[in-house]
Amino acid sequence: MDVEKLFFISMGATWLILFYHVFLTVGGYKHFLKTMHDSDRDMRMDYYPFVSVLVPAHNEEAVIGRTVEALGRFAYPKDRYEIIVINDCSSDKTGVILETKQKKIPQLKVVTLQPPVGAKGKSNALNHGLKASCGEYVAVYDADNTPERGALLQLVYKLYTNDKLGAVVGKFRTRNRNVNYLTRFINIETLSFQWLLQASRCYWFGLTTIPGTNFVVRRSILESINGWNEQALTEDTELTIRIYDFGYTIFWYPHAVTWEQEPESLRVWMKQRTRWARGNLWIISQYLLRIFQLKDRKIGTDIVYFAFTYFVFFAAVIVSDVLFVLGAFDIVRLSIDAPLSLIWMLAYALFVTETFISLSLERGEGSLSNLLLIGLMYFTYCQLWIILVFKALYESLKDKIQGKGFHWYKTERSSN
Repeated sequence: MDVEKLFFISMGATWLILFYHVFLTVGGYKHFLKTMHDSDRDMRMDYYPFVSVLVPAHNEEAVIGRTVEALGRFAYPKDRYEIIVINDCSSDKTGVILETKQKKIPQLKVVTLQPPVGAKGKSNALNHGLKASCGEYVAVYDADNTPERGALLQLVYKLYTNDKLGAVVGKFRTRNRNVNYLTRFINIETLSFQWLLQASRCYWFGLTTIPGTNFVVRRSILESINGWNEQALTEDTELTIRIYDFGYTIFWYPHAVTWEQEPESLRVWMKQRTRWARGNLWIISQYLLRIFQLKDRKIGTDIVYFAFTYFVFFAAVIVSDVLFVLGAFDIVRLSIDAPLSLIWMLAYALFVTETFISLSLERGEGSLSNLLLIGLMYFTYCQLWIILVFKALYESLKDKIQGKGFHWYKTERSSN
């Protein structure tokens, strides 16, 4: 294949993603309009389902105290929910802190796991928490979360009033977004992801991906599909697929908010995101060739999108970057009668515009400083994705050859 054809294919894949994201931006705005007045709705119910709130915790002394205090303040009848923290082989003061909190928070229960039962990842911890729980609904929060008081009630209300829903997912915000440039970039990324992908896919296709925290799911579904898959690194995405395949849908509700701590160093961020990338690659390998066997075709198209992003779009980015560098050193010349600089500038402008519009749907985030950060993150933060995918592919292939299983990496927390 000659260089010109390679260039056109890479540009075509890139612009396909960009135009798809334009479509998603419209959907995100429509979902915003659809739900903007929901926060004023009276969410009193004639019956309050009993809810088990599960929190997997491994060496979380820096954050676990604040988390359980926030969970204990839910605006939900105190006798209608329990908090179950799964203390998974912690070697720090997590257990001591939880013991102290139990004296103040009567709903708090602690399930302590020790080797060889524990230390096998988040899915394993959640499955043990599920066995110890008794709620009709099951909510999940990460150990670094501080949900707002109304979050649980809002999630439960949405699930209780719609029998077609298998789960309801809330929004997560970055609590430590002003620590450094990395956390500011993550704040932009997470909010634009939720409004661009979660909200829009929910509006257009009835598709929502469980993010691993701040969601409520029916216990009956979890028991029917045997809980969380302990082989999956991204257990939330894998659970999403099985819920849809079981005949239910998932709704993204932006008013149920939790605040979480994001990585404050590049080292921690790289480990976390490499695990996510490896998990997504595992999802593709497990489900891509089986998409026509899935009962819900919508979730099948989402798996195709995953595969396109991690292989076709990734290859397109690599090709275009390599050709750009080779052209800059006059090693390769493209005999194309087209304003290539203008094409690149338009793609860049479209990326900035899409991201800023989705970010502006969040009150207080559509600022000039964030607009400038979006322009900067294209050349810095976004390019790290290339390294991540390479690293994830290499580690996945190496473990496959060596016959090793997945190793679950728990994100390190800060006491900030």
